[in-house]
Amino acid sequence: MLSPLIVALDYSTLDDAMACARLLDPAKVRVKVGKQLFTNEGPKVLDALHALGFDVFLDLKFHDIPNTVAGAVGAAVDLGVWMVNVHAVGGRRMMEAAAEAVERSNNHQTQLIAVTVLTSMDSGDLSELGINEQPADYVARLASIAQSAGLDGVVCSAQEARSLRAQCGDKFTLVTPGIRLPDDDAGDQRRVVTPWDAVAGGSNYLVVGRSITAAINPTDVIDSIISRLTRA
Repeated sequence: MLSPLIVALDYSTLDDAMACARLLDPAKVRVKVGKQLFTNEGPKVLDALHALGFDVFLDLKFHDIPNTVAGAVGAAVDLGVWMVNVHAVGGRRMMEAAAEAVERSNNHQTQLIAVTVLTSMDSGDLSELGINEQPADYVARLASIAQSAGLDGVVCSAQEARSLRAQCGDKFTLVTPGIRLPDDDAGDQRRVVTPWDAVAGGSNYLVVGRSITAAINPTDVIDSIISRLTRA
């Protein structure tokens, strides 16, 4: 049975990504392909991961004029991805166009989600951009627009998940990056949370990268996380 874990394959090459993917069990976890890997290798990386049986989250965070984003999202759906995302700050019309592109496709199984505030950002970063709201308030506003635009959910910090769950309801998907295990370095992330705290707060899916991919035995780490989540 699939867990809430999405393993971030943050590699430069298909060979490195596949070496890691072959250590993982598609019956337990999904995988995420981001900008670096997709830019270097293109759609063939999706074909390779699909051939191994993985559900793939294509994390390219589209942000452009509505017509351009609709075309990009439609292309991603045609590639068979399980999930694709856009930036919520692209606005309502952009998100509506993206949602319509998913509806027009022959594959309605793809989940379309919007990035709210990157987990590498905090209130100081928002203030510098002229956004005089706390991250949680800004995230809530963006999530409300995304939901009304027809998207399936949002990417948010687990610190906002509990309030978003109450605001948006049980059917709205919450994807949480910035997941770290207790002994991990936070790295370039600011708003980080453990897997069990994220699920307890209402997150549906947890994006985990280096905590798993840098481990000597990634499978042991995955099994340990799943075991604790099950007990919780």
